[in-house]
Amino acid sequence: MERNLAKKYNPKDFEERIYNYWNENNYFRAEVNEEKEPFTIMMPPPNVTGSLHMGHALNGTLQDILIRWKRMEGYEALWLPGTDHASISTEAKVVAKIRSEGKTKEQIGREKFLEEAWDWTEKYGGNIRKQLRKLGVSCDWSRERFTLDEGLSKAVEEVFIRLYEKGLIYRGNRIINWCPSCKTAISDAEVEHEEKQGKLWHIKYPVKDSDEYIVIATTRPETMLGDVAVAVNPEDERYKHLIGKKLILPLVNREIPVIADEYVEMEFGTGAVKITPAHDPNDFEVGLRHNLEQIKVMNDDASINELGGKYQGMDRYEARKAIVKDLEDRGYLVKIEDHNHNVGHCERCNTVVEPIISKQWFVKMEPLAKPALKAYREGRFRFIPERFGKIYVHWLENIRDWCISRQLWWGHRLPVYYCQDCGEVIVSRQEPESCPKCESTNIKQDPDTLDTWFSSALWPFSTLGWPEDTPELKYFYPTDVLVTGYDIIFFWVVRMVFSGLEHMGDIPFKNVLINGLVRDSLGRKMSKSLGNGIDPLEIIDKYGADALRFTLITGNTPGNDMRFHMERVEASRNFANKLWNASRFVLMNLGEELIEYDLAFNSLKEEDKWIISRVNKVAKEVTENLTKFELGIAAQKIYDFIWSEYCDWYIEMVKPRLYGDDEASKNTARYVLLYVLKDLLKLLHPFMPFITEEIWQHLPNTESSLIIAKWPVYKEEYNFEKSERRIGFIMEAVKNIRNIRAEMNVAPSKKAKVIFVTNNNDIKNMLSEGEIYFTTLAGASSIEIRDNKDGIGEDAMSAVVEDCEIYLPLEELVDIAKEIERLEKEKERLEGELKRVRNKLSNEGFISKAPKHIVDKEREKEAKYQNMMEKVLERLESLKRK
Repeated sequence: MERNLAKKYNPKDFEERIYNYWNENNYFRAEVNEEKEPFTIMMPPPNVTGSLHMGHALNGTLQDILIRWKRMEGYEALWLPGTDHASISTEAKVVAKIRSEGKTKEQIGREKFLEEAWDWTEKYGGNIRKQLRKLGVSCDWSRERFTLDEGLSKAVEEVFIRLYEKGLIYRGNRIINWCPSCKTAISDAEVEHEEKQGKLWHIKYPVKDSDEYIVIATTRPETMLGDVAVAVNPEDERYKHLIGKKLILPLVNREIPVIADEYVEMEFGTGAVKITPAHDPNDFEVGLRHNLEQIKVMNDDASINELGGKYQGMDRYEARKAIVKDLEDRGYLVKIEDHNHNVGHCERCNTVVEPIISKQWFVKMEPLAKPALKAYREGRFRFIPERFGKIYVHWLENIRDWCISRQLWWGHRLPVYYCQDCGEVIVSRQEPESCPKCESTNIKQDPDTLDTWFSSALWPFSTLGWPEDTPELKYFYPTDVLVTGYDIIFFWVVRMVFSGLEHMGDIPFKNVLINGLVRDSLGRKMSKSLGNGIDPLEIIDKYGADALRFTLITGNTPGNDMRFHMERVEASRNFANKLWNASRFVLMNLGEELIEYDLAFNSLKEEDKWIISRVNKVAKEVTENLTKFELGIAAQKIYDFIWSEYCDWYIEMVKPRLYGDDEASKNTARYVLLYVLKDLLKLLHPFMPFITEEIWQHLPNTESSLIIAKWPVYKEEYNFEKSERRIGFIMEAVKNIRNIRAEMNVAPSKKAKVIFVTNNNDIKNMLSEGEIYFTTLAGASSIEIRDNKDGIGEDAMSAVVEDCEIYLPLEELVDIAKEIERLEKEKERLEGELKRVRNKLSNEGFISKAPKHIVDKEREKEAKYQNMMEKVLERLESLKRK
């Protein structure tokens, strides 16, 4: 094995090579293994035609950290990857491609369209897989699934048929969210609500054969074409005498009844509500209660249909303008008010959604929601952080039946057939040859496909072979952790839970780890419109995957959004560089013949015991943090230990031994350097897998690969409290001496005596035994240990540590005359800077004309120079007193 690492840390030299090495050796593969405990994560399947964005990078990094850690802990760790066919967005892309060729999907027909969609999927479907590999994800690619795979399609069909047979799937006319642009129904979860400044139109509805009228208020005047009643509260004294009477619908001149319904709030608006069952979900329910007609006045593109009279063919907003003008012209318009209200938009194309009555397929949700609520309340699974459980509960407590049919061609087609002669509905696993009712062979399949989330809801068990009773299903289900964003709790988490309980009889996962959004450095959501998105692949190309991963995890807390700063990526890269150089130093100093031996306690020096004890404790703390899903805290602890304790302290402490003549001491130092390096590489591996594996491959006497090395476990016999206390004291003293030298501007090459004053015998022993630390790490020419301050000059610089005072005689540190001369020059320079900036700030023209940030910058400079001047004057005064 090549002992020496490359001189320079360059991730491009090894990241791809190492990934291929892991993959080719099947280190990502998980098998049913009764001798091991399983640990399972299902990758939230990204859109098949998508590309890696920062959200994916964060989500993938979190999952990979957990899976690598558990693999090293000895679990049979399965991370199952896959992609989603994403019906609406993929179909939209294929439609756009066909349109660019001058055709429509209707012109080429369903079969040819599906060929185009599959071609598109095959062309772009591999993109995200390649990109995830660059991130270093260690998922079992041999088990990769796609939601339109044959096996998954079978599971989808089976679930539909079973739910239908149980009476939980039905077809009916209901109000659904209709996207006039995508021309399909969409579920409540696919509607994004935005507060919009709108109008409230108050309209007179005349009472038939009377001078009376009722005033109603509406935000959608165009829907009045489909009004079938006006509802009032039965207790409302204003309208009691009108209940049962007829009104004349303005512009349409149709007679409509006044009905009484408790749904109407007397205090809200005029206390009278127009009822349009075909265009409003609440009105639909009122209509059912009162057996009212349903008049649908819009086409699929939201234009007015043939029932709209003179407004037929107009777009909904064009019709709105014309209707309002006609109402005004004929004296029906009472007033128009400004009105803020939530408007639903299609999450895919941002078109305003139209609530419309439509014949669709639905899942009856109440019987499925109850067990899903019960499972959560019984603590059978949990959200991290806990607060996100409220979203889950709220959604299930207010659940409406789920519209699962979509007017699309790309997706799972409904296993539903209609007899064209007698109208019989047949739900079947195979296409029926004839109608079971009338024996006609004139049968057609429903053209609709299922909501994408219908197949995604089955992901934790369909991917393991359900409905077949496979060994994988028995072994890996239920899964351990789902890592997902808070924005799809109701889309996906809720549906996976009720599906798992219904079809597997068990929850699909034990923990739901919620990750926040990755925002830009100003805290804004990354978006195409703002042009503030950062491509993870560009970061990987420039800094390496490890630097990106470490940046995404440090400072990250579950459920909270994070800001992405390029400076932090550079800091992560610097950390990798520091580790690389430290590892090179260790490797170059190991000597030709390194024989590993059990830790010989009697030959360990104080600093050896300290660093062994510290890595032992860090391993324990990091394991505890990972168990609690505190991944960001774990990463910070590893970073602090490697950068500060191992590199900046331990390596510096043992350099004199490595360069000395005592072979036994040299060998012990080498052994400990390597022992600790191995443990810290193991701890860092889940976070920065590439650099750690590359360094590991250069170490002598290592297990075959770091990815399957044993995770460090806390050992009580390596807990050296006394050594930790003693070295901790030394480090504190060295820091104080370094601070004094920095304050006095002492050159690193200048050595000076250090005097310690203490009556504590334990501290005296520590100091005398640790003299070498002060001469090598604190620039001490020698140390002196005393019981009192007698004879120490008043001009000595001092500091205090636990039960001990530290003195550095001033004359040993600096040439006082030269230092005064230097400070006088600095004072002169600062006077000039202060004069310049104050002249600017006292100039009215500058203050009034210059931009605010320029003026603020000058004020900051003034404060900075003033602060520096005060320090210089203080030092000059103290030196002149000497």
